[in-house]
Amino acid sequence: MFRHQGKVRTFKHNRKLAAALSFIAGMVNITGVLSVNTLTTNVTGHFAFFAEDVEQEHYSLAWLSLLYILAFLAGSFTSSFSTHLSLRKGYKNPHVAPMAAEILILFVLGLTGNFILGSDASGFFVAMLMLFSMGLQNALVTHVSKSVVRTTHLTGLFTDLGIELAQLCFPGTQEQRTKLTKSVRLRLVIITFFFLGCVLGGYIHGVLEMGTLAVAAVLLLVTLLYDSARYNYYRLARRKQQA
Repeated sequence: MFRHQGKVRTFKHNRKLAAALSFIAGMVNITGVLSVNTLTTNVTGHFAFFAEDVEQEHYSLAWLSLLYILAFLAGSFTSSFSTHLSLRKGYKNPHVAPMAAEILILFVLGLTGNFILGSDASGFFVAMLMLFSMGLQNALVTHVSKSVVRTTHLTGLFTDLGIELAQLCFPGTQEQRTKLTKSVRLRLVIITFFFLGCVLGGYIHGVLEMGTLAVAAVLLLVTLLYDSARYNYYRLARRKQQA
């Protein structure tokens, strides 16, 4: 689901990618809300908070919102820079570095979060790292799927879903309807698994609190290893057939 690019990439690859990583994003989202009372998978709300704090002359709080936005941006930049650098150097697995960074951040926060939280400063630091990790993920998914899949926020998804459902109400060619149907199904997969990640993450948070992020990191690692093992299996199978 990570390695296939261009014409060899199929709807099935995007569907698997969407399900796995939107589920992780959902877990991170609910953990951020419950542990540090901060939105950590998108920056839309932080722009509103920034504008409100500036208008009320709460400049220190406005700076915090701006730093949250920049943390997400930094994650997106780092992921994209790493991916393009890997491609320029001829590496076959450019997705590994951004995913490894996200796994490491989530795992460390999951193991240490319950011990370091306790002040506004520590909560701010944790939220920054979570936003950075989601920036990493969103940029990676966007690159791999050629902008077809987004996994960390739902506003645009619901907008596109509404547009496509409306388009299905009108006649069109079979090819157009098939393309629209696949797009609707993909968006429903993302929304469903993001929601499931939030729900399951909420239950896990009731037991592990910040440790929920460690669970998310393990699931992400399993996804990466599964994708690698499956890819290598089919590659070896094709070599045997050609031999």
